[in-house]
Amino acid sequence: MNKTKIDWTDCTWNPTTGCTKISAGCANCYAELMAKRCKLMGLKKYRNGFDLTLHPDMLDKKLSYREPKMIFVNSMSDMFHKEIPLEFIDEVFTYMRRAPQHIFQVLTKRGDRLEELSPYLFWHDNIWMGLTVENEQALSRIDNLRTTPAIVRFVSIEPLLGPLPALNFEGINWVIVGGESGPKARPMDLDWVRPIRDKCIEMNIPFFFKQKGGFRKQEGYNILDGQVWHQFPPNHIK
Repeated sequence: MNKTKIDWTDCTWNPTTGCTKISAGCANCYAELMAKRCKLMGLKKYRNGFDLTLHPDMLDKKLSYREPKMIFVNSMSDMFHKEIPLEFIDEVFTYMRRAPQHIFQVLTKRGDRLEELSPYLFWHDNIWMGLTVENEQALSRIDNLRTTPAIVRFVSIEPLLGPLPALNFEGINWVIVGGESGPKARPMDLDWVRPIRDKCIEMNIPFFFKQKGGFRKQEGYNILDGQVWHQFPPNHIK
């Protein structure tokens, strides 16, 4: 596992690497860029670049941390990619259950496969399930997320690419919002963010504003209306 600068987690764990693009949010994928760099550096784990690759040897690496951590699972891939067998996903879930001192944050864009496979997985309370939404075309993914029995169901709206007036957070326990980062970052209007924050306040849902986005982090990158919004579900690891 690797420490990370992602504000809403402590470290990352990648039992798979690589992915394929399926929607507008994937256009400037940071993981693809990082994977290609790692391949050029000669790192064995990234010998296939950004082609989907399973790493069964990584399954017990999380046990190296005895102190409780928040762990982002598959920051360099998508656990519910169609080419990852159910048997491997189930094995990842088994290893997560064996480390109850940690909270594992799983995040996917593939809501349809999440809903399909969810009944075949054992959802221990330390497994949080998240789903990425970037625009109106992706909103139906939240319906897929609602079908899972995860104790915390969260929505990551990053990169936010447009206004989302039809958002429905019923059954959602946490919301993360952020603009796109990197050299090709598409701009985000804070007026798209404010209604999301206000809806979270109205529904008493923890709201996490990650960043305004852009090529480089500027002073105040995580400030929205004069405040840092780093709220977590009540049972998170501090």
